[in-house]
Amino acid sequence: MKVVLFCGGLGTRLREYSDTIPKPMVDIGYRPIIWHLMRYYAHFGHKDFILCLGYKGDHIKNYFLNYNECLSNNFTLSKGGKSIHLQTSDIEDWTITFVDTGLSSNIGQRLVAVKPYLEGEEAFLANYADGLSDLDLNVYLDHFYRQAKIASFLAVQPSQSFHVVSLNDDALVENIQPVGDSNLWINGGFFALKQEIFDYIHDGEELVLEPFQRLIQRKELIAYRNPGFWACMDTLKEKMMFDEMYARGNTPWAVWETSQKSLIDYSEKLRPSSMTGKRLLAKESA
Repeated sequence: MKVVLFCGGLGTRLREYSDTIPKPMVDIGYRPIIWHLMRYYAHFGHKDFILCLGYKGDHIKNYFLNYNECLSNNFTLSKGGKSIHLQTSDIEDWTITFVDTGLSSNIGQRLVAVKPYLEGEEAFLANYADGLSDLDLNVYLDHFYRQAKIASFLAVQPSQSFHVVSLNDDALVENIQPVGDSNLWINGGFFALKQEIFDYIHDGEELVLEPFQRLIQRKELIAYRNPGFWACMDTLKEKMMFDEMYARGNTPWAVWETSQKSLIDYSEKLRPSSMTGKRLLAKESA
């Protein structure tokens, strides 16, 4: 299945970084969060990506155009630096389509903009590109296909430290509890969508507002509850949380780390641009 990643937002709540780079390019360890997300999908066999670019999209283009696999893989250098033997590989078999979908477009508009790149796809995946999870994607998709609905999203329980309050009509508090202990579920930003979704999106509409309300009325929208790990990088506090987890080796979203990767051999000058030419199938749309 193709994977649509919404990468064009302003990221205003993460202003400490988004003034200079788009939010999907904020690092966790030595790779940006968008890389971690794409690596997650690739682990489950979904390696054809469509990036909906907008704000500072050139940073994302340049990152992959100058991608250096040696940064995140074991390798052997020989012949005075002219020969590289990669012990493992990241993106060798990925296809990435870069589409400029507008600076101020909302998610619904960005999705409609990439519709031509989804022709022939019965269904596809989509993601906000700012959250990570340990979700078993195969189980999620099995649920999606068994339910036979047009759209599905991942429902998660928020991990923030605020409390949920229940009030009666007289403003008396009936209950107060940590949000993690409540029955509150939120949209986790992982979507599975059928082609029919485009019939429900009118001009200028946000995906999860009017289109989803129409799906609800027709009983065509489902959610899959995931009680496991999920977190998004919306604020500096969440960025610091990801950094601390990574430093401790606590990376539950890195489901690929136990998988066997293929060996790749190539001989080139050690230049990111020349390496990329053999590693990345990229299509660019202005």
